[in-house]
Amino acid sequence: DGYNNPQVSAENLIGLSRARRPNNAIFVNFDDEVPTKPLDAAAQAWKKVCTNPVDRKVEEELRKLFEVRPVWSRNAVKANISVHPDKLKLLLPCLAYYMITGPWRSLWVRFGYDPRKHPEAKIYQVLDFRIRCGMKYGYTPNDMPVKAKRSTYNYSLPITVKKPVSHTVSVHDLKQGLGTPGASGAKKPASSRYKLKESVYVFREGALPPYRQMFYQLCDLNVESLQKIIHRNDGTESECTERDGWCLPKTSDDLRDSMSLMIKQIIRSTRPALFSSTTSSEDGKEQLAYESGEDEDDEEEEEEDFKPSDGSENEMETEILDYV
Repeated sequence: DGYNNPQVSAENLIGLSRARRPNNAIFVNFDDEVPTKPLDAAAQAWKKVCTNPVDRKVEEELRKLFEVRPVWSRNAVKANISVHPDKLKLLLPCLAYYMITGPWRSLWVRFGYDPRKHPEAKIYQVLDFRIRCGMKYGYTPNDMPVKAKRSTYNYSLPITVKKPVSHTVSVHDLKQGLGTPGASGAKKPASSRYKLKESVYVFREGALPPYRQMFYQLCDLNVESLQKIIHRNDGTESECTERDGWCLPKTSDDLRDSMSLMIKQIIRSTRPALFSSTTSSEDGKEQLAYESGEDEDDEEEEEEDFKPSDGSENEMETEILDYV
């Protein structure tokens, strides 16, 4: 009795520091029913910003993508269509629902399509792949050509109260155009201005992933030996499980082992000194430190080719927070 809530301020506020974003995405767990249509609010939100032929063309292109392939990651969409990220957040909930658990977690699935009922949908399952590092693999995190997006010591969730304020894109901004403040005079063509590189969702032999953690769909692992692992049980799939989907048990582990070996071979070929035998552990440490310093400039040059997206290293976490 007599207790009054303290006045809300940045000093004593615990919890969300921003209003929920009305992007109206439908989130689906592995055991939930599949929605057949979007929320009315999602369609209305997109209608407000879809005011020019470019927007209508983007919508048509995205519809065609989902006709050809019913399950997409957001990065895969962004690598195939040039669309402003804030407009894509409004458009995706109009055409697909978002799975948050199971073998298709972190992916957008076309309304009405239930991958749990189609064995052929195993090629759309997600693989959470992380580049392994440590002395037992022959190189330390500092020696890796692929750098982390951000330091773990300098990381905060997007809901953190004192997070630096970023530029807010309003409905008016989206209606007026797709440009961003401070854009340089030499603009990219509209057809590719916002497109990401293919490497953000496709794994190829002989190429390093752009980030240390990647979410690949199995159909985007463009290596014959990996596809053989995925299709080992073709025609004999009997049950879709939350852990392995339509694949054989431990398929994800086998894929990670094979991919890690490929990456180790790439690093070995580019930096053989990291894997050379040493007479003592101290000599090995000195050699690793020397190699890391010697190739620092090369690492910076490689990093320029990749433009990490905003948000955490965990793309699924970042994408869900975009909508809540």
